[in-house]
Amino acid sequence: MTPPPVSVTVPVGQAIERVKQVLFRPFKFDKWFVIGFCAWLAYLGGGGGFNFRAPGGSHGDGAGIRHTIEQARSYVAENLYWIVPAAVVAVGLLLILGVVFLWLRSRGEFMFLHCVARNRAEVTGPWTTFAREGNSLFLFRLALGAVSVVVTWPLLILCGVWLFRMWIDSDWNVRGVLDCASLGLAFVVAGTVFAIAGKLTSDFVVPVMFLRRTPCLDCWREFWRLLTAQPGQFILYLLFQIVLAVALGILVVVVVLLTCCCAGCVLVLPYLGTVMLLPVLVFKRAYSLHYLAQYGSEFDVFAPPPAPPRLVSEPVPPVV
Repeated sequence: MTPPPVSVTVPVGQAIERVKQVLFRPFKFDKWFVIGFCAWLAYLGGGGGFNFRAPGGSHGDGAGIRHTIEQARSYVAENLYWIVPAAVVAVGLLLILGVVFLWLRSRGEFMFLHCVARNRAEVTGPWTTFAREGNSLFLFRLALGAVSVVVTWPLLILCGVWLFRMWIDSDWNVRGVLDCASLGLAFVVAGTVFAIAGKLTSDFVVPVMFLRRTPCLDCWREFWRLLTAQPGQFILYLLFQIVLAVALGILVVVVVLLTCCCAGCVLVLPYLGTVMLLPVLVFKRAYSLHYLAQYGSEFDVFAPPPAPPRLVSEPVPPVV
């Protein structure tokens, strides 16, 4: 059987048309804010980054750093009675907050998909309808996140410890540098694998769950058969996603500059920033849905849902 023709460029035009239909035909403020709320939940805690600066000053040396470390170690040793409980509470709160955000994001992803696929601004309906699927997605992501931590964090910590020791002792030997490079490369490879798994889950497994109304693992098995049958197509998809991300990033920067950074001030605000970015988010969601639909009508989330079966007790309309 000849596989269906698949393109990474055709869904671009389809996704743009979907953005027009959902957000601009007609344009309604209330619809934007409702769909924006669903998108905000779908991306809750998923963005942002970490900014840091290297310590300033040009008078530091190995001896001074070692002295500072010894002072810090002494301070911690003298204040363990409150540092340990405070650290445990802080870590516990962060973990609880992360789990809650992950659960809300998993439920919100089906709400946002429903809004884009059905061109409806609804919150309560999809929240209730896809509760089981959202919870299944949450458990899968929780397990995937736990596995990624177990695999990647030891590599990162070990690499950091070795680099720190060589830096403190000023002992930059070839073997140590090569070992750290190997650990860093392993960390990057493992992190990339887990990132791709998360990307494929959001872009393709969630729509399959939306259509089949079955648990995440079952839909992953179905998608896995599709993935292994045409791996080259999905590799091309992932590469094209990088191109789209760069193009969309440039577009957002241009808009921020044209508005004299006023748009940038709004973008950093929770929820309102998501509402402002809604055309971009709808485009991204619609693009993956249109791409998946190329693999057959059974993967088309834009097809109207099947009519509910007629009950036996319902009267059959007379034939004219």
